[in-house]
Amino acid sequence: MAKKDFARAKTAWAAVLAAAWLLSWLPAGPAVAQSVRIKDITDVEGVRDNQLVGYGLVVGLAGTGDRLRTAIFTRQSLIGMLERLGVNTRDNEARLDTRNVAAVMVTANLPAFARPGSRIDIAVSALGDATNLQGGTLVVTPLLGADGEVYAVAQGAVATGAVAARGAAGSIQRGVPTSARIASGAIVEREIPYSLAGRPSIRLSLRNPDLTTARRVAAAINQSTGATTAIATDPRTVALAMGGRDPVGFLAQIEQLRVEPDQVARVVIEEASGTIVMGANVRVSTVAIAQGNLTIRITETPQVSQPSPLSGGETREVPRTSIEVDDQSERRVGLLRGGVSLQELVRGLNALGVGPRDLITILQSVKAAGALQAEMELR
Repeated sequence: MAKKDFARAKTAWAAVLAAAWLLSWLPAGPAVAQSVRIKDITDVEGVRDNQLVGYGLVVGLAGTGDRLRTAIFTRQSLIGMLERLGVNTRDNEARLDTRNVAAVMVTANLPAFARPGSRIDIAVSALGDATNLQGGTLVVTPLLGADGEVYAVAQGAVATGAVAARGAAGSIQRGVPTSARIASGAIVEREIPYSLAGRPSIRLSLRNPDLTTARRVAAAINQSTGATTAIATDPRTVALAMGGRDPVGFLAQIEQLRVEPDQVARVVIEEASGTIVMGANVRVSTVAIAQGNLTIRITETPQVSQPSPLSGGETREVPRTSIEVDDQSERRVGLLRGGVSLQELVRGLNALGVGPRDLITILQSVKAAGALQAEMELR
């Protein structure tokens, strides 16, 4: 091959590599919305958890329980429990003093279709001045529902998952030692009756209410069944006509169908932690943004003036003051064109060098100017 041909081929190959490299850095086309299962965005109406609560005692603590002299409810509960077990302590109630017992609240969620004999997890939280529940044992505690009936009974060794140690001159604590959990710590004694069989219709409840999503769910179900089986009655509810179908099999079939959920353009701001979450549909109209603060920093570094030996002078402190002014003049006004996307908005604000705290103020100002085409939620 001639030298000229070789040089041309080399140049062409280099151009191809350069073009491929440039294409790899070009922004991709609009992202395709991902479809999700109906199972992941809806719940069957009526199939839900029920909250349970109870009051009990944790015993066996290593001196980290409640002070019986100040925690009156712990003292009364301990006396009542011992009397039920045949131990009379009222004659010597004044001498009853221990730090190995703590009064606690026990909470749990009773899942749908839980049958008697099944086990559920429970959470245990101290009520009094106990400092650590680690190593304790929860004694039999009835768990009540909203109707006052007992639906489960809890008992077992608690586990805090926290570390707490204290010495004469220091202490360390990781986690919350006054809150604990007991895996499978309660036995269900009564079930909440609910049956899917024999119902003429069943309603699906969307976890994120939206008219478009509800309509898409109904359309996907009707397309799968080949009939008008589902109707979106409101932004949260899709009604299903059973028509004598097996409810379990029918629900298992439709929950695997996939739809593309829609979402509202929303900006969620939590000022306490400086957290900002913006949805993909957030758009901004044409707006100019400038951000900057005047910072004056004064630093005092006094120095000691020491006279020469035998000079008769005195040692004095000489003040030295350094003043710095930062007007952030390098910051410039940023212009965001109308209809920019979330990615362009974040890129433009980051170019101004703003942090999360300043970004919250900017977004609030942009919303006040009517340029933020999204719903803003402050928490």
